[in-house]
Amino acid sequence: MSEAYHIVIFVYQYSVVVKGIERNLNNLGHSVEIISDPVNLVGKTANTDLFLLYLPNDMSGDFSTQKSMEQICEMVKKGGRNLILFGEKKYHEELSDNVPIINDFDWYDRPVPADMLGPAIQKAVLETGSEKVKKRVLIVDDDASYAGMVREWIKGTYRADVVINGMNAITFLVKNTVDLILLDYEMPVVDGPQVLQMLRQEPATAHIPVVFLTGNGTKEAVERVMSLKPDGYVLKSTTKENLLGYLKKKLG
Repeated sequence: MSEAYHIVIFVYQYSVVVKGIERNLNNLGHSVEIISDPVNLVGKTANTDLFLLYLPNDMSGDFSTQKSMEQICEMVKKGGRNLILFGEKKYHEELSDNVPIINDFDWYDRPVPADMLGPAIQKAVLETGSEKVKKRVLIVDDDASYAGMVREWIKGTYRADVVINGMNAITFLVKNTVDLILLDYEMPVVDGPQVLQMLRQEPATAHIPVVFLTGNGTKEAVERVMSLKPDGYVLKSTTKENLLGYLKKKLG
């Protein structure tokens, strides 16, 4: 039998299915604690090997539950522990967009076969404290369709967020930390160069690598972009594979 762990399951509503998961984990030798209030998670990370988050059946447009999901994930991550999410497959994409931090953890579509539970637990515990946590990239572009496409390209490898103008980028960075910014060079009102200048003037953001996104690949245009001393530039005509390769060189 594999090593026994203390596991905390967060549920929004206790059910027969949750009871079955609890019983299966007990049969595997694990001790299990059920919690339904995020407040009760405070202080739990020190004595818990793994957290499970069992999501409600209906999550579409449930912003209150999505907010509590975000709080739970941040609490677990801050405590240096790992988390598994169990949810309905049809909501995975929506939740990935609305609560990006869940992409840092493993997701399993329900129903989860009983024989998968043990290996999933073992995998998650072994990854605790590893370098599994994804680097975070902020995409800043007034073309929402293009920004969304880039996010789709990279979200499997990086935690990706999107804002659609320069001032939103500044506001976002006041509350969030990122590892790299993909910044559109040409935007209305506050353009890329102005955003770069503001970031470089603030100690909290001056160190963040900024890579310009530009649609003009002529020699003159590239020289103009690079004269501002960003950390690099990417042509908007690039492919998914080339962009991921570029980001890997920058972020690993």
